[in-house]
Amino acid sequence: MKLFFKPFVVVLSIVLTTNACDSNDDSSTDTSDSVSTDDTVTELHAAFEAFNKDATDIYLSNNGATVTIETTGLPNHETVYWGEGHDLYLDEPSVETTPSIMSSNNNATTITVDAIPDLTGSSVATNFDTIGIAVSGASIFNDQEGGGPLDAAAASLDWTGAHIGPGVYHYHLEPKAFSNDDDALVGVLLDGVFLYGRKCNNLGTYPSDLDASGGHTSVTQYTDGEEEYHYHIINELYSTTGSYLAFAGPYQGY
Repeated sequence: MKLFFKPFVVVLSIVLTTNACDSNDDSSTDTSDSVSTDDTVTELHAAFEAFNKDATDIYLSNNGATVTIETTGLPNHETVYWGEGHDLYLDEPSVETTPSIMSSNNNATTITVDAIPDLTGSSVATNFDTIGIAVSGASIFNDQEGGGPLDAAAASLDWTGAHIGPGVYHYHLEPKAFSNDDDALVGVLLDGVFLYGRKCNNLGTYPSDLDASGGHTSVTQYTDGEEEYHYHIINELYSTTGSYLAFAGPYQGY
């Protein structure tokens, strides 16, 4: 499997499995009327409606076998990294900002994932660089920075757990601008599995059955009563940041 980033495309697998929120049932069912038996769909997953339409263009590709997400990478919320003079600039004196600001970077990213989720592949560790696209349109990164632990760069993270460097604006921690101790959709990862906040929509509280990737199978607010496999931000504080890692991996969708 090959992962390519700007301006290349990532072709990956999306997966739906079916277990109750705290169940070990391994049976599988369709999770959308748009899912067919030939691995193609005629409609996008309902969760894609939550993405920032000013930043993202999301569409079916390869005759409905894949979903392509093109994004400017520019989020729709305030941050110091917009730079002074921008409407969304937020003064954050405590943030040890990197030299770059949003307007001086090429944040655009494109990924393509399979339209039908399939978790029958192997789990794979996350790599450095974009590991997913958030609903804001910006990139999601893992728990590493500059090839080492995130701790060394934590002081440069803004109020919503993001910064610039290298290249694109990206989240490492729980993105409080749109998911703060709740069940909100955070984004979609490179294996095509959706990532949600720390709480389970089906339970109304923190799930207790998460696997090593922070994933489990349950109903979400976008599955119309059906169950599907998805990730949650794990409810464990990361290091000295006082916040929670967005996603460390491994992926389960390969």
